[in-house]
Amino acid sequence: MSRRSTRFSVNWLLVVGIVVMVNLLSARFYTRFDWSENKQFTLSNATKGILQDLPEPVTVRAYFSEDLPPDFLRARNQFKEMLVEYSALTRGNLVYEFINPNESEELEKEAGEKGLPPVMIEVREKDRKKQMRAYLGATVEMGEEMEVIPFIPPDGSMEYALSSAIKKLAVQEKPTLGFIQGHGEPALPELAQVMAEMSVLYDVQPYWIAGGTVPSVEQYPAMLWVNPADSIPQWHFDFLDDYISKGGRLLVAFNPVDGDFVQFLATPSDIGMKDWLRSYGMVVEQNLVVDNRCGALTLQQTQGLFTYASNVPFPYLPLMQGIQGSPISGGLDAVMFQFPSELKYEGDTAFIFEPVLHTSAQSHALPLPQVLDVQRQWTLADYTREHITVAASLSGALRGHYSRMVVMTDGDFAVNGPREQARQLQPDNINFFVNAVDWLLDDDGLVQLRNRMVQSRPIDAMEDGTRTTLKFLNFLLPVGIVLLIGLIRFQQRRSLRKKRMQADYSNS
Repeated sequence: MSRRSTRFSVNWLLVVGIVVMVNLLSARFYTRFDWSENKQFTLSNATKGILQDLPEPVTVRAYFSEDLPPDFLRARNQFKEMLVEYSALTRGNLVYEFINPNESEELEKEAGEKGLPPVMIEVREKDRKKQMRAYLGATVEMGEEMEVIPFIPPDGSMEYALSSAIKKLAVQEKPTLGFIQGHGEPALPELAQVMAEMSVLYDVQPYWIAGGTVPSVEQYPAMLWVNPADSIPQWHFDFLDDYISKGGRLLVAFNPVDGDFVQFLATPSDIGMKDWLRSYGMVVEQNLVVDNRCGALTLQQTQGLFTYASNVPFPYLPLMQGIQGSPISGGLDAVMFQFPSELKYEGDTAFIFEPVLHTSAQSHALPLPQVLDVQRQWTLADYTREHITVAASLSGALRGHYSRMVVMTDGDFAVNGPREQARQLQPDNINFFVNAVDWLLDDDGLVQLRNRMVQSRPIDAMEDGTRTTLKFLNFLLPVGIVLLIGLIRFQQRRSLRKKRMQADYSNS
Protein backbone atom coordinates (compact mmCIF):
# COMPACT_ATOMS: atom_id res chain seq x y z
CA MET A 1 0.00 0.00 0.00
CA SER A 2 1.40 3.40 -0.94
CA ARG A 3 2.22 6.06 1.62
CA ARG A 4 -0.46 8.29 0.13
CA SER A 5 -3.23 5.70 0.51
CA THR A 6 -2.06 4.92 4.04
CA ARG A 7 -2.27 8.61 5.00
CA PHE A 8 -5.76 8.77 3.47
CA SER A 9 -6.90 5.73 5.50
CA VAL A 10 -5.51 7.17 8.72
CA ASN A 11 -7.24 10.53 8.11
CA TRP A 12 -10.48 8.79 7.32
CA LEU A 13 -10.30 6.73 10.54
CA LEU A 14 -9.57 9.91 12.51
CA VAL A 15 -12.65 11.62 11.05
CA VAL A 16 -14.84 8.59 11.87
CA GLY A 17 -13.39 8.45 15.39
CA ILE A 18 -14.05 12.14 15.98
CA VAL A 19 -17.66 11.82 14.76
CA VAL A 20 -18.26 8.80 17.02
CA MET A 21 -16.71 10.60 20.01
CA VAL A 22 -18.79 13.74 19.41
CA ASN A 23 -21.97 11.64 19.27
CA LEU A 24 -21.05 9.83 22.50
CA LEU A 25 -20.33 13.12 24.26
CA SER A 26 -23.51 14.76 22.92
CA ALA A 27 -25.57 11.88 24.28
CA ARG A 28 -24.03 12.46 27.72
CA PHE A 29 -23.76 16.27 27.75
CA TYR A 30 -26.67 18.23 26.24
CA THR A 31 -26.45 21.92 25.40
CA ARG A 32 -27.65 24.40 22.82
CA PHE A 33 -27.38 28.12 22.07
CA ASP A 34 -30.31 30.50 22.36
CA TRP A 35 -30.23 33.93 20.71
CA SER A 36 -33.96 34.70 21.08
CA GLU A 37 -34.78 38.02 22.80
CA ASN A 38 -36.49 36.55 25.88
CA LYS A 39 -34.42 33.33 25.96
CA GLN A 40 -37.49 31.34 24.98
CA PHE A 41 -35.47 28.19 24.34
CA THR A 42 -33.39 28.34 27.54
CA LEU A 43 -34.78 26.70 30.66
CA SER A 44 -35.26 29.19 33.49
CA ASN A 45 -33.73 28.91 36.96
CA ALA A 46 -37.25 28.30 38.29
CA THR A 47 -37.61 25.17 36.15
CA LYS A 48 -34.14 23.94 37.13
CA GLY A 49 -35.03 24.37 40.80
CA ILE A 50 -38.29 22.44 40.36
CA LEU A 51 -36.53 19.57 38.60
CA GLN A 52 -33.73 19.33 41.15
CA ASP A 53 -36.22 18.96 44.03
CA LEU A 54 -38.40 16.19 42.61
CA PRO A 55 -39.54 13.91 45.45
CA GLU A 56 -40.41 11.07 43.05
CA PRO A 57 -39.80 10.11 39.41
CA VAL A 58 -42.01 11.85 36.84
CA THR A 59 -43.52 10.33 33.70
CA VAL A 60 -44.64 12.56 30.84
CA ARG A 61 -46.84 11.04 28.16
CA ALA A 62 -47.15 13.32 25.15
CA TYR A 63 -50.21 12.61 22.99
CA PHE A 64 -49.34 14.09 19.61
CA SER A 65 -50.74 13.25 16.22
CA GLU A 66 -48.38 12.71 13.30
CA ASP A 67 -48.40 14.37 9.87
CA LEU A 68 -49.19 17.70 11.48
CA PRO A 69 -49.03 21.07 9.65
CA PRO A 70 -45.66 22.85 9.97
CA ASP A 71 -46.63 25.14 12.89
CA PHE A 72 -47.94 22.25 15.00
CA LEU A 73 -45.09 19.99 13.97
CA ARG A 74 -42.69 22.67 15.15
CA ALA A 75 -44.46 22.69 18.53
CA ARG A 76 -44.13 18.91 18.75
CA ASN A 77 -40.41 19.10 18.02
CA GLN A 78 -39.89 21.91 20.54
CA PHE A 79 -41.76 19.96 23.19
CA LYS A 80 -39.63 16.89 22.54
CA GLU A 81 -36.42 18.92 22.75
CA MET A 82 -37.66 20.42 26.02
CA LEU A 83 -38.34 16.96 27.44
CA VAL A 84 -34.81 15.90 26.49
CA GLU A 85 -33.46 18.81 28.56
CA TYR A 86 -35.80 18.08 31.46
CA SER A 87 -34.69 14.44 31.49
CA ALA A 88 -31.01 15.41 31.36
CA LEU A 89 -31.40 17.82 34.30
CA THR A 90 -33.10 15.16 36.43
CA ARG A 91 -30.49 12.53 35.48
CA GLY A 92 -33.20 10.23 34.21
CA ASN A 93 -35.67 11.00 37.02
CA LEU A 94 -38.05 12.23 34.33
CA VAL A 95 -39.01 9.84 31.53
CA TYR A 96 -41.25 10.51 28.57
CA GLU A 97 -42.92 8.85 25.64
CA PHE A 98 -44.80 10.06 22.57
CA ILE A 99 -48.12 8.45 21.66
CA ASN A 100 -50.11 8.93 18.44
CA PRO A 101 -53.79 8.54 19.41
CA ASN A 102 -54.83 8.51 15.73
CA GLU A 103 -53.28 5.07 15.34
CA SER A 104 -56.19 3.22 16.96
CA GLU A 105 -59.56 3.68 18.63
CA GLU A 106 -58.12 2.31 21.89
CA LEU A 107 -55.51 5.07 22.04
CA GLU A 108 -58.12 7.73 21.20
CA LYS A 109 -60.30 6.40 23.98
CA GLU A 110 -57.34 6.42 26.38
CA ALA A 111 -56.57 10.06 25.53
CA GLY A 112 -60.23 11.05 26.01
CA GLU A 113 -60.45 9.31 29.38
CA LYS A 114 -57.38 11.25 30.56
CA GLY A 115 -58.96 14.58 29.61
CA LEU A 116 -57.16 15.16 26.32
CA PRO A 117 -59.78 16.11 23.72
CA PRO A 118 -58.89 16.32 20.02
CA VAL A 119 -58.73 19.69 18.30
CA MET A 120 -59.84 20.32 14.74
CA ILE A 121 -57.10 21.86 12.64
CA GLU A 122 -57.06 22.80 8.99
CA VAL A 123 -54.58 21.02 6.72
CA ARG A 124 -53.91 21.33 3.00
CA GLU A 125 -53.66 18.18 0.92
CA LYS A 126 -53.24 18.22 -2.87
CA ASP A 127 -54.38 21.86 -3.09
CA ARG A 128 -57.47 21.11 -1.01
CA LYS A 129 -58.27 22.09 2.55
CA LYS A 130 -59.66 19.57 4.98
CA GLN A 131 -60.27 19.25 8.72
CA MET A 132 -58.04 16.95 10.79
CA ARG A 133 -58.67 15.56 14.27
CA ALA A 134 -55.37 16.21 16.03
CA TYR A 135 -54.03 15.66 19.54
CA LEU A 136 -51.53 18.08 21.04
CA GLY A 137 -51.60 17.40 24.78
CA ALA A 138 -49.77 15.60 27.53
CA THR A 139 -50.17 14.05 30.96
CA VAL A 140 -47.69 14.42 33.81
CA GLU A 141 -47.67 11.63 36.37
CA MET A 142 -45.96 11.33 39.74
CA GLY A 143 -46.85 8.32 41.84
CA GLU A 144 -50.62 7.97 41.73
CA GLU A 145 -51.21 11.67 40.96
CA MET A 146 -51.66 13.07 37.47
CA GLU A 147 -51.89 16.53 35.90
CA VAL A 148 -53.27 17.07 32.41
CA ILE A 149 -52.08 19.61 29.84
CA PRO A 150 -54.93 19.48 27.28
CA PHE A 151 -53.08 21.62 24.73
CA ILE A 152 -49.36 22.23 24.36
CA PRO A 153 -49.05 25.90 23.36
CA PRO A 154 -46.53 26.46 20.53
CA ASP A 155 -44.95 29.54 22.12
CA GLY A 156 -43.07 30.79 25.17
CA SER A 157 -45.70 29.40 27.57
CA MET A 158 -44.79 25.78 26.74
CA GLU A 159 -42.20 25.64 29.51
CA TYR A 160 -44.62 27.20 31.99
CA ALA A 161 -47.35 24.66 31.19
CA LEU A 162 -45.00 21.74 31.81
CA SER A 163 -43.11 23.13 34.81
CA SER A 164 -46.26 24.27 36.63
CA ALA A 165 -47.82 20.82 36.16
CA ILE A 166 -44.71 19.20 37.66
CA LYS A 167 -44.61 21.78 40.47
CA LYS A 168 -48.24 21.13 41.34
CA LEU A 169 -47.51 17.43 41.76
CA ALA A 170 -44.25 18.00 43.65
CA VAL A 171 -45.63 20.37 46.31
CA GLN A 172 -46.26 18.34 49.45
CA GLU A 173 -47.93 20.98 51.66
CA LYS A 174 -49.45 24.13 50.20
CA PRO A 175 -49.57 27.32 52.32
CA THR A 176 -53.08 28.49 53.17
CA LEU A 177 -53.92 32.09 52.28
CA GLY A 178 -56.81 34.07 53.73
CA PHE A 179 -59.12 35.87 51.28
CA ILE A 180 -60.72 38.69 53.27
CA GLN A 181 -64.52 38.93 53.04
CA GLY A 182 -67.29 40.95 54.64
CA HIS A 183 -66.96 44.36 52.92
CA GLY A 184 -68.58 43.65 49.55
CA GLU A 185 -65.55 41.79 48.17
CA PRO A 186 -66.11 39.36 45.28
CA ALA A 187 -66.40 35.67 46.16
CA LEU A 188 -63.53 33.34 45.26
CA PRO A 189 -65.31 31.92 42.15
CA GLU A 190 -65.39 35.46 40.72
CA LEU A 191 -61.60 35.37 40.47
CA ALA A 192 -61.60 32.19 38.40
CA GLN A 193 -58.39 32.83 36.43
CA VAL A 194 -56.43 33.92 39.50
CA MET A 195 -57.64 30.96 41.54
CA ALA A 196 -56.73 28.52 38.77
CA GLU A 197 -53.22 29.95 38.65
CA MET A 198 -52.75 30.09 42.41
CA SER A 199 -53.95 26.52 42.91
CA VAL A 200 -50.51 25.36 41.74
CA LEU A 201 -48.84 26.55 44.94
CA TYR A 202 -51.51 27.68 47.41
CA ASP A 203 -54.80 26.89 49.09
CA VAL A 204 -57.01 29.97 49.35
CA GLN A 205 -59.82 30.19 51.90
CA PRO A 206 -62.39 32.94 52.59
CA TYR A 207 -61.72 34.78 55.86
CA TRP A 208 -64.22 37.03 57.68
CA ILE A 209 -62.51 39.49 60.01
CA ALA A 210 -65.72 40.05 61.98
CA GLY A 211 -65.97 36.40 62.92
CA GLY A 212 -62.55 35.56 64.35
CA THR A 213 -59.46 36.49 66.29
CA VAL A 214 -56.20 37.62 64.76
CA PRO A 215 -54.84 34.57 62.89
CA SER A 216 -51.34 33.27 63.37
CA VAL A 217 -48.79 33.65 60.61
CA GLU A 218 -48.35 29.87 60.60
CA GLN A 219 -52.06 29.48 59.86
CA TYR A 220 -52.30 32.26 57.24
CA PRO A 221 -48.84 33.45 56.10
CA ALA A 222 -50.54 36.00 53.82
CA MET A 223 -53.91 37.73 53.47
CA LEU A 224 -55.45 38.93 50.21
CA TRP A 225 -57.84 41.89 50.23
CA VAL A 226 -59.39 42.37 46.80
CA ASN A 227 -61.94 44.99 45.80
CA PRO A 228 -63.72 45.90 49.05
CA ALA A 229 -66.78 48.01 48.21
CA ASP A 230 -68.35 48.89 51.60
CA SER A 231 -67.11 51.15 54.37
CA ILE A 232 -64.60 49.39 56.61
CA PRO A 233 -64.81 49.75 60.42
CA GLN A 234 -61.67 51.05 62.11
CA TRP A 235 -61.36 47.96 64.27
CA HIS A 236 -60.99 45.84 61.14
CA PHE A 237 -57.93 47.90 60.25
CA ASP A 238 -56.67 47.45 63.83
CA PHE A 239 -57.13 43.71 63.33
CA LEU A 240 -54.86 43.79 60.27
CA ASP A 241 -52.32 45.96 62.11
CA ASP A 242 -52.07 43.22 64.74
CA TYR A 243 -51.72 40.60 62.01
CA ILE A 244 -48.92 42.57 60.31
CA SER A 245 -47.18 43.11 63.67
CA LYS A 246 -46.81 39.32 63.89
CA GLY A 247 -45.09 39.17 60.51
CA GLY A 248 -48.19 38.61 58.38
CA ARG A 249 -48.05 39.62 54.71
CA LEU A 250 -50.85 41.53 52.96
CA LEU A 251 -51.96 42.23 49.38
CA VAL A 252 -54.43 45.10 48.92
CA ALA A 253 -56.17 45.81 45.60
CA PHE A 254 -58.92 48.42 45.90
CA ASN A 255 -60.73 51.11 43.90
CA PRO A 256 -59.94 54.69 44.99
CA VAL A 257 -62.11 55.83 42.04
CA ASP A 258 -65.72 54.92 41.28
CA GLY A 259 -65.99 54.70 37.50
CA ASP A 260 -69.53 54.75 36.11
CA PHE A 261 -69.80 53.38 32.56
CA VAL A 262 -73.48 54.38 32.38
CA GLN A 263 -73.11 58.08 33.13
CA PHE A 264 -69.41 58.08 32.13
CA LEU A 265 -68.39 59.77 35.34
CA ALA A 266 -65.44 59.15 37.68
CA THR A 267 -65.77 60.17 41.33
CA PRO A 268 -63.58 59.59 44.40
CA SER A 269 -64.37 56.57 46.57
CA ASP A 270 -63.96 56.64 50.34
CA ILE A 271 -64.27 53.37 52.25
CA GLY A 272 -61.54 54.24 54.79
CA MET A 273 -58.74 52.46 52.94
CA LYS A 274 -56.79 55.57 51.97
CA ASP A 275 -56.58 56.87 55.57
CA TRP A 276 -55.36 53.48 56.80
CA LEU A 277 -52.70 53.21 54.09
CA ARG A 278 -51.50 56.70 55.01
CA SER A 279 -50.60 55.32 58.46
CA TYR A 280 -48.00 53.23 56.63
CA GLY A 281 -46.77 56.25 54.67
CA MET A 282 -48.51 55.32 51.41
CA VAL A 283 -50.51 58.20 49.96
CA VAL A 284 -53.21 57.51 47.37
CA GLU A 285 -53.80 60.76 45.51
CA GLN A 286 -57.35 61.90 44.70
CA ASN A 287 -56.85 61.80 40.96
CA LEU A 288 -57.47 59.68 37.88
CA VAL A 289 -54.47 58.39 35.94
CA VAL A 290 -54.66 58.30 32.14
CA ASP A 291 -52.19 56.86 29.66
CA ASN A 292 -51.64 57.16 25.92
CA ARG A 293 -50.97 53.40 25.88
CA CYS A 294 -54.38 52.12 26.81
CA GLY A 295 -57.22 49.69 26.24
CA ALA A 296 -60.26 50.38 24.08
CA LEU A 297 -64.02 50.52 24.48
CA THR A 298 -66.36 48.94 21.95
CA LEU A 299 -69.03 51.50 21.08
CA GLN A 300 -72.06 51.31 18.83
CA GLN A 301 -71.96 54.13 16.30
CA THR A 302 -74.51 55.19 13.70
CA GLN A 303 -73.77 56.58 10.27
CA GLY A 304 -76.84 57.23 8.17
CA LEU A 305 -78.96 54.09 8.17
CA PHE A 306 -76.09 51.87 9.35
CA THR A 307 -75.06 50.94 12.89
CA TYR A 308 -71.64 49.45 13.49
CA ALA A 309 -69.30 48.67 16.40
CA SER A 310 -65.97 50.43 16.66
CA ASN A 311 -63.10 50.25 19.14
CA VAL A 312 -62.32 53.63 20.67
CA PRO A 313 -59.05 54.13 22.63
CA PHE A 314 -59.92 54.81 26.26
CA PRO A 315 -56.98 56.39 28.17
CA TYR A 316 -58.73 55.73 31.49
CA LEU A 317 -57.74 52.05 31.00
CA PRO A 318 -53.91 52.24 31.13
CA LEU A 319 -52.10 49.31 29.52
CA MET A 320 -48.81 49.12 31.36
CA GLN A 321 -45.47 47.41 30.98
CA GLY A 322 -43.69 46.03 34.02
CA ILE A 323 -40.73 47.75 35.64
CA GLN A 324 -37.43 46.25 34.56
CA GLY A 325 -35.78 44.42 37.43
CA SER A 326 -38.94 44.17 39.52
CA PRO A 327 -39.53 40.62 40.84
CA ILE A 328 -43.27 41.23 40.54
CA SER A 329 -43.73 42.94 37.18
CA GLY A 330 -40.39 42.72 35.36
CA GLY A 331 -40.96 41.18 31.93
CA LEU A 332 -44.72 41.72 31.85
CA ASP A 333 -45.95 43.73 28.88
CA ALA A 334 -49.67 44.36 29.13
CA VAL A 335 -51.17 44.81 32.60
CA MET A 336 -54.45 46.71 32.25
CA PHE A 337 -55.86 48.74 35.15
CA GLN A 338 -59.28 50.40 35.24
CA PHE A 339 -59.50 53.96 36.65
CA PRO A 340 -56.33 53.82 38.80
CA SER A 341 -54.99 56.60 41.02
CA GLU A 342 -51.46 57.74 41.74
CA LEU A 343 -49.62 56.11 44.65
CA LYS A 344 -46.84 57.93 46.52
CA TYR A 345 -44.78 57.33 49.64
CA GLU A 346 -44.25 59.83 52.46
CA GLY A 347 -43.41 57.46 55.30
CA ASP A 348 -40.40 56.24 57.27
CA THR A 349 -37.29 55.93 55.14
CA ALA A 350 -36.34 52.86 57.16
CA PHE A 351 -38.96 50.98 55.15
CA ILE A 352 -38.42 49.99 51.53
CA PHE A 353 -41.03 51.42 49.15
CA GLU A 354 -40.71 50.25 45.56
CA PRO A 355 -43.01 50.99 42.61
CA VAL A 356 -43.97 47.70 40.95
CA LEU A 357 -46.20 49.09 38.19
CA HIS A 358 -46.25 52.48 36.52
CA THR A 359 -47.59 54.15 33.41
CA SER A 360 -45.78 54.87 30.16
CA ALA A 361 -43.78 57.95 29.23
CA GLN A 362 -46.99 59.58 27.89
CA SER A 363 -49.39 59.78 30.83
CA HIS A 364 -51.18 62.25 33.09
CA ALA A 365 -53.21 62.52 36.32
CA LEU A 366 -56.61 64.28 36.16
CA PRO A 367 -58.40 65.78 39.19
CA LEU A 368 -61.62 64.20 40.47
CA PRO A 369 -64.51 64.22 39.76
CA GLN A 370 -63.99 63.74 36.02
CA VAL A 371 -66.35 63.33 33.08
CA LEU A 372 -65.24 60.40 30.92
CA ASP A 373 -65.51 61.85 27.43
CA VAL A 374 -65.33 58.98 24.94
CA GLN A 375 -65.43 61.41 22.00
CA ARG A 376 -62.41 63.39 23.14
CA GLN A 377 -59.55 63.48 20.63
CA TRP A 378 -56.46 62.96 22.75
CA THR A 379 -53.04 64.20 21.57
CA LEU A 380 -49.58 63.73 23.00
CA ALA A 381 -49.80 67.28 24.36
CA ASP A 382 -52.44 65.99 26.83
CA TYR A 383 -49.86 63.73 28.47
CA THR A 384 -47.44 65.92 30.42
CA ARG A 385 -46.19 63.33 32.92
CA GLU A 386 -44.45 59.99 32.76
CA HIS A 387 -44.14 56.79 34.79
CA ILE A 388 -46.86 57.47 37.37
CA THR A 389 -46.87 54.77 40.06
CA VAL A 390 -50.17 52.90 40.41
CA ALA A 391 -48.96 49.87 42.41
CA ALA A 392 -46.11 49.49 44.89
CA SER A 393 -44.58 47.23 47.51
CA LEU A 394 -43.56 48.08 51.07
CA SER A 395 -41.29 45.99 53.27
CA GLY A 396 -39.52 46.30 56.59
CA ALA A 397 -40.38 46.24 60.29
CA LEU A 398 -43.79 47.77 59.56
CA ARG A 399 -45.28 47.19 63.03
CA GLY A 400 -42.16 46.11 64.85
CA HIS A 401 -41.81 42.83 62.96
CA TYR A 402 -40.54 42.28 59.42
CA SER A 403 -43.44 42.17 56.99
CA ARG A 404 -44.38 42.89 53.38
CA MET A 405 -47.28 44.60 51.64
CA VAL A 406 -48.32 45.13 48.03
CA VAL A 407 -50.87 47.85 47.23
CA MET A 408 -52.66 48.20 43.88
CA THR A 409 -54.95 51.10 43.05
CA ASP A 410 -57.42 49.00 41.07
CA GLY A 411 -59.57 46.33 42.66
CA ASP A 412 -61.17 45.08 39.45
CA PHE A 413 -58.12 44.17 37.37
CA ALA A 414 -58.04 40.53 38.56
CA VAL A 415 -61.81 39.96 38.92
CA ASN A 416 -63.63 37.96 36.24
CA GLY A 417 -67.04 38.56 37.80
CA PRO A 418 -70.03 36.26 38.36
CA ARG A 419 -70.11 33.20 36.15
CA GLU A 420 -73.00 34.51 34.03
CA GLN A 421 -71.18 37.81 33.39
CA ALA A 422 -67.56 36.63 33.62
CA ARG A 423 -65.05 38.45 31.42
CA GLN A 424 -61.74 37.14 30.14
CA LEU A 425 -58.84 39.11 31.63
CA GLN A 426 -55.47 40.12 30.24
CA PRO A 427 -53.04 37.21 30.85
CA ASP A 428 -50.55 39.63 32.36
CA ASN A 429 -53.16 40.84 34.86
CA ILE A 430 -53.24 37.31 36.27
CA ASN A 431 -49.46 36.98 36.15
CA PHE A 432 -49.03 40.30 37.97
CA PHE A 433 -51.42 39.32 40.77
CA VAL A 434 -49.91 35.86 41.36
CA ASN A 435 -46.35 37.21 41.12
CA ALA A 436 -47.22 39.66 43.91
CA VAL A 437 -48.43 36.79 46.10
CA ASP A 438 -45.24 34.84 45.40
CA TRP A 439 -43.17 37.88 46.36
CA LEU A 440 -45.09 38.34 49.60
CA LEU A 441 -44.13 34.80 50.62
CA ASP A 442 -40.49 35.07 49.48
CA ASP A 443 -41.18 32.43 46.84
CA ASP A 444 -39.79 33.16 43.39
CA GLY A 445 -41.58 29.98 42.30
CA LEU A 446 -42.79 30.31 38.74
CA VAL A 447 -42.42 34.10 38.50
CA GLN A 448 -39.71 33.96 35.84
CA LEU A 449 -41.83 31.67 33.69
CA ARG A 450 -45.01 33.73 33.99
CA ASN A 451 -43.10 36.85 33.01
CA ARG A 452 -41.86 35.13 29.81
CA MET A 453 -45.22 33.77 28.67
CA VAL A 454 -46.85 36.77 27.03
CA GLN A 455 -44.93 39.15 24.82
CA SER A 456 -46.61 42.25 23.47
CA ARG A 457 -44.68 44.52 21.15
CA PRO A 458 -46.58 47.82 20.94
CA ILE A 459 -45.62 50.54 18.51
CA ASP A 460 -44.07 53.48 20.33
CA ALA A 461 -46.15 56.65 20.28
CA MET A 462 -44.78 59.59 18.30
CA GLU A 463 -45.65 63.22 17.69
CA ASP A 464 -48.09 64.01 14.88
CA GLY A 465 -45.42 66.05 13.09
CA THR A 466 -42.93 63.15 13.24
CA ARG A 467 -45.58 60.75 11.95
CA THR A 468 -46.36 63.06 9.02
CA THR A 469 -42.67 63.50 8.21
CA LEU A 470 -42.09 59.74 8.18
CA LYS A 471 -45.19 59.21 6.05
CA PHE A 472 -43.96 61.59 3.34
CA LEU A 473 -40.42 60.28 3.66
CA ASN A 474 -41.68 56.74 3.14
CA PHE A 475 -43.45 57.87 -0.03
CA LEU A 476 -40.87 60.27 -1.46
CA LEU A 477 -37.61 58.46 -0.61
CA PRO A 478 -38.12 55.49 -3.02
CA VAL A 479 -39.21 57.90 -5.77
CA GLY A 480 -36.14 60.06 -5.12
CA ILE A 481 -33.82 57.03 -5.25
CA VAL A 482 -35.31 55.93 -8.60
CA LEU A 483 -34.93 59.46 -10.01
CA LEU A 484 -31.34 59.68 -8.74
CA ILE A 485 -30.40 56.34 -10.35
CA GLY A 486 -32.08 57.46 -13.59
CA LEU A 487 -30.17 60.76 -13.54
CA ILE A 488 -26.84 58.99 -12.97
CA ARG A 489 -27.48 56.56 -15.83
CA PHE A 490 -28.59 59.45 -18.07
CA GLN A 491 -25.33 61.29 -17.36
CA GLN A 492 -23.30 58.14 -18.00
CA ARG A 493 -24.97 57.54 -21.36
CA ARG A 494 -24.64 61.20 -22.29
CA SER A 495 -20.90 61.09 -21.54
CA LEU A 496 -20.56 57.91 -23.61
CA ARG A 497 -22.34 59.51 -26.59
CA LYS A 498 -20.01 62.50 -26.43
CA LYS A 499 -16.99 60.22 -26.45
CA ARG A 500 -18.31 58.31 -29.46
CA MET A 501 -18.81 61.56 -31.40
CA GLN A 502 -15.13 62.48 -31.04
CA ALA A 503 -12.90 61.82 -34.10
CA ASP A 504 -10.23 59.90 -32.16
CA TYR A 505 -12.79 57.58 -30.39
CA SER A 506 -11.79 53.93 -30.43
CA ASN A 507 -13.94 51.02 -29.10
CA SER A 508 -10.88 48.79 -28.57
